[in-house]
Amino acid sequence: MPRADLGEISLNYQLTGPEDGVPVVLSNGLGLSLGMWAPLLPHLPENWRILRYDRRGHGGSDVTPPPYTMGQLVRDTEGLLDHLGLRGCAFVGLSLGGMVAQGLAVKRPDLIRALVLSNTAARIATTEIWQMRANQAREGGLAALLEPSLERWFTPAFRNSPDVAPWCEMFLATPLDGWLGGAQAIAGTDFYTTTAALKMPTLGIAGDRDGSTPPDLVRETTDLIAGSEFALIRKSGHLPHVEQHALYADIVTRFVQKHLT
Repeated sequence: MPRADLGEISLNYQLTGPEDGVPVVLSNGLGLSLGMWAPLLPHLPENWRILRYDRRGHGGSDVTPPPYTMGQLVRDTEGLLDHLGLRGCAFVGLSLGGMVAQGLAVKRPDLIRALVLSNTAARIATTEIWQMRANQAREGGLAALLEPSLERWFTPAFRNSPDVAPWCEMFLATPLDGWLGGAQAIAGTDFYTTTAALKMPTLGIAGDRDGSTPPDLVRETTDLIAGSEFALIRKSGHLPHVEQHALYADIVTRFVQKHLT
């Protein structure tokens, strides 16, 4: 896969689709690589120009020592879009990716024409919760966080099926410093005031069994933005694009086509 040298950081990315296609960015959650979007891709329109990328400390991107700040992660994404010359995108951010989306939309509204806040919030969990998870990760590696993460991410039926194996592997392959840095960025972020000032088409998506960002939390953040829309996907957890990929794709496609075509 190609890499973008942004000076401070080199990011791994994948850009597919026609050069004149509808620009769409898919931004990952904590502890996941750009491969997390694989179940969704076959269901998206062929005329979309889709950018997926590995966040700092994840996948094939550079791993820098923690702590990371949300401003740093926003700058990384901003630099990548500038490097690739992408403007006026639909930005689909899931979990940590949705927090980056909020920060980038405030800082560089020229880069984003429509915003999809998937399974995310203006603030996720508490500083104490993130500190506890970080301590567990330092003591036992990411393996210590695997089962609790799977419980928040997926329904029991999916967790107990062979289909969960690739997600275990992806999470465990994440560099510890990358996970810790991303967790620290989330812990230090509260976007309630800045997100409420946004004025752009926005869609919030929640999974009815999401243990990380429950539907009411996602809706609360989405409702901060005037004129926003909200979709609840049933029988899914924190990664609804995995368990309900066709429905997720349909919801996102309808929204993007409404605002970018």
